Amino acid sequence: MRTTDGQRGPEIWIRGPVAAPGPVPGPYESVAAPTATPRRFAWLAAHGGAGTSTLAAVYGGHDCGRDWPGPDAPSSVLLVARTHATGIESALRALEVFRRAESPTGLDLEAVVLVADAPGRLPRPLVQRIRPIESAIDVYRVPWVPSWRLGDLSGEPPRESEPLCRLTGTTIRRTR
Repeated sequence: MRTTDGQRGPEIWIRGPVAAPGPVPGPYESVAAPTATPRRFAWLAAHGGAGTSTLAAVYGGHDCGRDWPGPDAPSSVLLVARTHATGIESALRALEVFRRAESPTGLDLEAVVLVADAPGRLPRPLVQRIRPIESAIDVYRVPWVPSWRLGDLSGEPPRESEPLCRLTGTTIRRTR
């Protein structure tokens, strides 16, 4: 905890730009929800075949593949890996590179995005391998999408990826 002017309180960490506070509404005025500008991200693959091209096409952002983001790419990085054993181990190794500050200067690892490598639930041993990643950084999951396998990226992102949609500013049109 940090002491400020004799008061103690929790430290609050905020990712990304923070808007200046606006005027306080009167007692009968409604508060309009602020509109956020979607942040741009660089999708960085922890291993070959992680799915950065698909994710960039569906959620927006810059596809770096397995290369570090260049000067024209956003400095906010989303590390992408598949949920098979090799993919998870590759994500752990890449996290260690960021932890040791061995990544290029100025890059900010925002989260890890785990893309399902098959339909259905993950086997328990893979879930256990993911826990150290989740304890170190935010993890977003993208489920198996059969149409993506066939190259059809025209549909909406899967419902299970709504947290990732909020992070990337991707809008989902839901029809009822």
